[in-house]
Amino acid sequence: MTMLQDKIVIVTGASSGIGRAVARLFAAEGAKIVANARGEEQLDAVVEAIREDGGEAIAVGGDVTAEETHIRLVEAALKHFGGLDIAVNNAGAVNVMKPVAEITFKEWQQSLATNLTSAFLGARHQIPAMLARDGGSLVFTSTFVGTSVGIPGMAAYGAAKAGLMGLVKGITADYGAKGIRANALLPGGVDTPAAGSKENKEWAAGLHAMKRIAQPEEIAQAALFLSGPMASFVSGAALFADGGNAAVK
Repeated sequence: MTMLQDKIVIVTGASSGIGRAVARLFAAEGAKIVANARGEEQLDAVVEAIREDGGEAIAVGGDVTAEETHIRLVEAALKHFGGLDIAVNNAGAVNVMKPVAEITFKEWQQSLATNLTSAFLGARHQIPAMLARDGGSLVFTSTFVGTSVGIPGMAAYGAAKAGLMGLVKGITADYGAKGIRANALLPGGVDTPAAGSKENKEWAAGLHAMKRIAQPEEIAQAALFLSGPMASFVSGAALFADGGNAAVK
């Protein structure tokens, strides 16, 4: 028996990086995956890879800043697999890199929409489906930026991602007694396309006590812990998977 046998899981931002690693790992652990991203060609490739490995997955494309996307994701989980047990709300983007006084209101709103409001919209529709199955687990991908450290030019991103902790605590307060767990996963630097150039990755590695950045699969393992039965008494928490970044600031 695998850790997530027959659990039904929504993963947003599943076409690459951490989201792709989560979708593939969770499927290997027996979960049935509803995978989401905007890049439908890449998303289809992830779903096909899961199926080739003997797993079950479907693709539901769409922008997580649109409420309709989350409605369709939950509907797909119910229609194709019969319910919803876990959601990894992973999608996000840096969007803008400017000092605070140079950020336009539109850019600020876009950062919040992508990184914080999208998580609220996901939770708003995921929680009722989980309550129908007497509980579930929500994981939100946050970051060390804005929580343990500020980085020049990343105030909008950091503020939005730090806001996920307020959401996690609120969900725990509202629904903990009803079997819903909610936690935030805070990666450090991760070797994904969003990490940028080789020079950027080397700079990021220097911020970490371990003097390297993570592979997406390492972050997926942390998400698996938070999602699964080993974290049955963990809710409202922030799990740093950051190679010691926060510890040495």
